[in-house]
Amino acid sequence: MKRKSNPVFVVYQWLIAFPVLLVLTIITAIATIILSPLFPNSNFAYWPARWWGRAFCYLLFIRVKVTGMEKLHPYKSYVIACNHQSMYDIFVVYGWLPMIFKWMMKVELRKIPLVGNACSAAGHVFIDRSNPIAAKHSLEIAEKQLSKGASVVIFPEGTRSFDGKMGKFKRGAFRIATDLNLPIVPVTLKGCYQVMSRYTFNVTPGTIEVIVHDPIDVNLYLPDKTNELIQMTWDEINNSL
Repeated sequence: MKRKSNPVFVVYQWLIAFPVLLVLTIITAIATIILSPLFPNSNFAYWPARWWGRAFCYLLFIRVKVTGMEKLHPYKSYVIACNHQSMYDIFVVYGWLPMIFKWMMKVELRKIPLVGNACSAAGHVFIDRSNPIAAKHSLEIAEKQLSKGASVVIFPEGTRSFDGKMGKFKRGAFRIATDLNLPIVPVTLKGCYQVMSRYTFNVTPGTIEVIVHDPIDVNLYLPDKTNELIQMTWDEINNSL
């Protein structure tokens, strides 16, 4: 059952929180554009984006509960696969994932003023799914980032959920993991759809859970069990929704 928006909160959201967050977004983008080339793949360069993600939660009264983060080593490379419920997935992952990582993101996001430039400067990877050759090249770029000790975060569904339920996974994340023999970490994001679905820009205060599951050793699924690996990852995430 959908909760009704509190009119006082809606006014606060649009007249106070969103203008402040817009300014923080501009500052964060500029800081990332400046710091990333000077301090590549460093916590110092990632600090503005991490606090930007947290600001979107703090200023709009979103509580984030994290479990299982101790399963991740901050200096080890992983392919992190998350379900995609909402724009808030991005803020939560940025704010609470304790490692250097690169997003695999839709090429359309490159067109967002400043934000697209900041993502390019930070080394995030844009993927054009309408062009198989370009998409393959993007996966190769992501693999190079991983070889430098960073992790990569992918939404294998490719788009936000229409109803809060998970869709079918695409194969890109799993190709990277098997090519480089890196563990896949399933991460369940729970509550993001209730906070902000794809059908609205109004936020509903609430709690988002980030559930980090045990890393999956992809070697157990080589050379020809990729479909089983995909299903295993899907099941791990979905069982906690």
